[in-house]
Amino acid sequence: MHNKTHCTDRRTVHPVTTPEQLAEIAGRLAPQAVIGLDTEFMRERTYHAQLCLLQLAWSDGAACIDPLALTDLGALRGTLSAPPAVKVLHASRQDLEALLPAVGPIRPLFDTQIAAALAGESAQIGYAELVRRLLGVELAKAHTRTDWSRRPLSAEQIEYALDDVRHLLALKEALQERLDRLGRLSWLAEELAALEDPAILTVDPDQAWRRLKGLSGLDAGRQRLLRSLAAWRERRALERNRPRGWILEDGLVREIVLRVPRTPTALSALPGMPAGLIERCGSQILARVQAAEIPDPPPPVSRPRPDPVRNAQLKQLAAVLREAAAELGLSPEVLATRRDLEQLAEGRDDTAVLRGWRREVLGERLLAAR
Repeated sequence: MHNKTHCTDRRTVHPVTTPEQLAEIAGRLAPQAVIGLDTEFMRERTYHAQLCLLQLAWSDGAACIDPLALTDLGALRGTLSAPPAVKVLHASRQDLEALLPAVGPIRPLFDTQIAAALAGESAQIGYAELVRRLLGVELAKAHTRTDWSRRPLSAEQIEYALDDVRHLLALKEALQERLDRLGRLSWLAEELAALEDPAILTVDPDQAWRRLKGLSGLDAGRQRLLRSLAAWRERRALERNRPRGWILEDGLVREIVLRVPRTPTALSALPGMPAGLIERCGSQILARVQAAEIPDPPPPVSRPRPDPVRNAQLKQLAAVLREAAAELGLSPEVLATRRDLEQLAEGRDDTAVLRGWRREVLGERLLAAR
């Protein structure tokens, strides 16, 4: 008979809501070699993810932890952030981000999406599809749009959430065996080691400009403005715990950088610029425009003409990538992105495809074709 704080018995579904129950779960987890882990969180209205539910599975049990009822999850920190137990997650990046403030970095870990991609499945395969393909189990989809911050949660909602961890340990076994047969366990170890660095889970405001797309080929002044504006937006979003798009939408960042408005009138004339934003932040935005020291009148943004030689080189590199991916039975994007190929064509040697296992199976061939 399972204790009522466990969710493996479908007749008695109760989330863990007290420190005493949490301590008991922590005791059950301590001797485990493998632990399945998933979270439900909300971040539509906040910069930081709001952790709403933590699901755990182990060899003979499972539990739902309610972080909204428990102010401190520290009892789990020792087990989740250190060996020996391997923590198994699927598409773990956002879960790791949500868990970092509550229990610290998750180590060591096994990501079933990454493992599946290295085993030849599609690069972004979903958990339910992977369970269906590898284990022959169809998962329910009834609560995909649940507001996990609302209480109480129904028994059906908790069962749905638990399904996200119930099969993780079996997936790990199947994928590990497959990668072992393919001789790719070292590839997986390399990918997972990168995920265990907590630095990847936070954004350095001074590097926030790198997240913005469609702003290549800027002159020096606009590049200064882009970096300054993106850093200001990131810090303001962080301080107020609001989504960065609520501070300033990506499209407006692009408009400001490209059009260089120098007055409140010019700023308010930008398409989609809210009047309230100008009242709250207009002076700060214009101060950054001025500090960027862009010549007046600003020069037109040059649209680089297509370079036929470079385009031919990119096509050649893409052909090498497709050929290597086909030989290995992998999706090409698992090996390299278009950005990797562009950087190689630019003569750069610091791209990810020239490091570790990717260099061995593809990078050297790309260099030879460059």
